Amino acid sequence: MTVTDASPLVKSRSLTCSSDHAFDVFVERMAAWWPLVPHSVFLADSLGVVVEPGVGGRIVEAGPDGQEAVWGTLTAWEPKRRFVTSWHPGQGPEAATAVEVTFRPEGTGCVVTLTHTGWEGPAVTSHREGYAQGWPLVLDAYAGLVTR
Repeated sequence: MTVTDASPLVKSRSLTCSSDHAFDVFVERMAAWWPLVPHSVFLADSLGVVVEPGVGGRIVEAGPDGQEAVWGTLTAWEPKRRFVTSWHPGQGPEAATAVEVTFRPEGTGCVVTLTHTGWEGPAVTSHREGYAQGWPLVLDAYAGLVTR
C-alpha cells in the first residue's frame, strides 16, 4: 500500500520590512516578483499576474492574445494581515487546493507564512512534491524584491 503525504505545506520567510509593506508588495506587485518562468501557465509568453483584492477576487495571469489563466479565487481577505485563496493554476477549480498567506509583525520586521492545504485525493497529491520544491523558490523571489 502506498501512503501519500497529505499534510499541509508550510513555508515561512523572515523579512526586514513591516508586515504592511510585505502584504502590499505580495498582492500589489506580484507580477514584479513572481518567477513566471518556470512557475506560470503561459511561461515565457506570460504578460504578468495580478491579485484582484477582496473576497471573490481572482489571481489571474495574462497571456498572449488576451488569454487569461485563473490561478485561484480569494476566499478570505484581511488587508495587511492575511488572505486565503483557492489554488489551481493551469487547472479547473474542481482541482483546487487552498493557500493561506499570513503577515505577522516580529521585532523590527515581519514573518510571512504560506500554508498550502487540500492535498487529499490522488488528483492533487500528485502535485504536492512539485509545490514542496517550488514554494521556496517563489518565496525567495518575493523576499528578494520586498526587502530592496
